[in-house]
Amino acid sequence: MKILLILLIVGAVSILSACSNMDNYPENVSEALNFAGDNRAELIRVIDHYKDSGDSLKLQAAYFLIGNMEDHCYVTYRLFDTSENTVEIDPMTYENYEVLTIAIDSIEKTRGELDYESTDKIMDMETVSADFLINQIDLAFTAWREKPWAGHLNFDEFCRYVLPYRGSNEPLEDWRSHFVKKYAGIDTLLENSKDPVEAAGFINKDVRTWFGFDPRYYFHPTDQGMTEMLASGLGRCEDMTNMAIFALRANALAVTSDFTPYWANTGNNHAWNAILTANGTVVPFMGAEADPGQYKLHNKAAKVYRKTFDKQMGNLVFQPNKQDSLPRWLNRKYYTDVTADYMDVCDVAISCTEEIPDSADIGYICVFNSGEFRPIHWGRIEDGRVTFTDMGNGIVYLPASYQNKEIVALASPFILTEDCRIEYLIPDTGRTISINLSGVTKRAMAASTETSKLGSLTIGEEYTLSYWDNGWQTLKEFSAAHSAVRIDELPSGCLYWLISSDGGREERIFTIKDGQQIFW
Repeated sequence: MKILLILLIVGAVSILSACSNMDNYPENVSEALNFAGDNRAELIRVIDHYKDSGDSLKLQAAYFLIGNMEDHCYVTYRLFDTSENTVEIDPMTYENYEVLTIAIDSIEKTRGELDYESTDKIMDMETVSADFLINQIDLAFTAWREKPWAGHLNFDEFCRYVLPYRGSNEPLEDWRSHFVKKYAGIDTLLENSKDPVEAAGFINKDVRTWFGFDPRYYFHPTDQGMTEMLASGLGRCEDMTNMAIFALRANALAVTSDFTPYWANTGNNHAWNAILTANGTVVPFMGAEADPGQYKLHNKAAKVYRKTFDKQMGNLVFQPNKQDSLPRWLNRKYYTDVTADYMDVCDVAISCTEEIPDSADIGYICVFNSGEFRPIHWGRIEDGRVTFTDMGNGIVYLPASYQNKEIVALASPFILTEDCRIEYLIPDTGRTISINLSGVTKRAMAASTETSKLGSLTIGEEYTLSYWDNGWQTLKEFSAAHSAVRIDELPSGCLYWLISSDGGREERIFTIKDGQQIFW
């Protein structure tokens, strides 16, 4: 009897243990389920579906999506003025981008600088249906297992660059079904059906025939979904990269969305695509604009990042002893640094010459973009020094801290030369120079992004010339009597900025060499 009782107890414990283990999810999946609220049952239904199917890879794929689903969402935005009042404007009612920007400038003269903020977030974790996720996973696997150009992809690459069901913060739609059908059978039209680069170029050439860039969509910050883009046929660079993601990932082509948060030699930012080759390298291209092998960046980038669906635990947001409020772009969980894939890079070690805040030990390196120094990378301050990894060269940078949502210099700005030398830009008031100021920059368009063009001074325009000395210091205000104006007694060796009376965003910073303005 005792032996029988022991066997019964052991059996019961084993059964209970087995039942308990049936619900043992990976830690990040369990966390996601706890945050899913009323939608928890839908996510569990996906997991149970693949447990019952016996397809272990699809189960791991479901874990990948659910475990990394936190923060992924559809985001809407509003435009507001300095009084926090909403500004209603439909960019597509304006004839072109130039007319639109004139209207925006007019509004800002009366209502102050305009900006965007998110108004609503529809979280995937709380709203996505089991049917949607199961359909996306099944379609992704079918393409991966059937398309001849996808044979080189391992499971990790598949999860990162084919499986994700969204490109950015657009509304969720079943774009896989649409583009699988649209591009069925193209392998028979390729010279080498196993070459993902050729397949990507083939599809992108077709996308260009029905979708393209329109800068008016800069003022349409809510990312378009597939249905809206098919109807409009137009979008900004974010929409273009998403359209390429939809069309290519639906067909098991491992395509990325890479971006620079801020150009280093002009205003704005940019996003583009890259296709993963069979040997593991990437070839950049621009969705709906330029094919792999035919694309190059139009401006100078200090950093290039890649969007990911999975959390990147080395990112700033996961680090200890940091500010509660982090700079825009660097507060994200889902990106990784790929600068070295695009350019020669340098690690930059800086000694902090200004006061280091006690609240945190994070330093930032900034580029000048649209009238401000903006953080583009970070490093930890140790013994008064901070190192910034993999920085693009031939660029002016400012090391800084981030205090009360403001950039505060930690050292003088400097030029990182092409051979990775640091040339500090420190004003020498004991050695002055003279110069004929003859140039100022303005905003211009270059394909699907912005760039800067050099022009002469405008006769009769009011200008302010400043130099950097732990902040911009006004040196001279004048009215241009000619297209070039002579300025005497400038402190030498520093960074300068010339802006018009209504400027400040488009004009680039410059240094002076051999009496000439060198714009950065």
